[in-house]
Amino acid sequence: MPSYGEYLRIDDLLALQRPLSEGPEHDEMLFIVIHQVYELWFKEILHELDHLMVLLERNDGARARGTLKRILTILKVMVAQLDILETMTPLEFLSFRDRLESGSGFQSHQFRELEFALGWKEPRSMERYPAGSQARERLARRLPVPSLWDAFLHHLAANGVPVPRADLERDVSRKVAPSPALQQVLVSVYRHHPQLAELCERLVDLDEGLMEWRYRHVKMVQRTIGTRGGTGGSAGAEYLMGTLNQPLFPDLWAIRTDL
Repeated sequence: MPSYGEYLRIDDLLALQRPLSEGPEHDEMLFIVIHQVYELWFKEILHELDHLMVLLERNDGARARGTLKRILTILKVMVAQLDILETMTPLEFLSFRDRLESGSGFQSHQFRELEFALGWKEPRSMERYPAGSQARERLARRLPVPSLWDAFLHHLAANGVPVPRADLERDVSRKVAPSPALQQVLVSVYRHHPQLAELCERLVDLDEGLMEWRYRHVKMVQRTIGTRGGTGGSAGAEYLMGTLNQPLFPDLWAIRTDL
């Protein structure tokens, strides 16, 4: 039987933090650890989202809601980790920032894959990764397959909800767009199907959780580098501001005034 360290490959894990600054600068270790942890959480959320879509396909609403709760809890942890990163002052970050060179969180293919899995599909985002790279191939695989929103709509239909055919047969390679006809159906779900309505609310929680993550990320960047351009040629906080207040599931927000 493997030991704790062997099973978790602790030696390999602890060898992955390799600061590039001279010295090295004290705070570069924190920066590396936090971002590596984020990539692990992105991996886990993708793992859970794929499982969630299988549960919805199997019409296992109870376990689907439980899996959503796990994803939401992970999101809360991810947001809380920004508090740790914000203990680093602008000067402390600038002491090693130039070592990032072309590197940027903007390039996280797992976060882009997470967006695709949730239905926020921007084919142009694949162009940021070299042709033939693993990152681009992973995004290319996600682009033509149904997202969480599509799995949710088919789950509703499997439970007798008259989801409009246009929504069930939509082009899944495109970003989710508002559907007035679907919104009327969702109002009825809230009024007459308590368990399905609970699932709707968990999706709203997920959407809100991701928006909270985006907002806190923007404020952290503004606090750390102000209006400077981001690393890797990104526009920094200016680009991130443009990602705020853009819901993944617009129909679930549009019906609030009709409930």
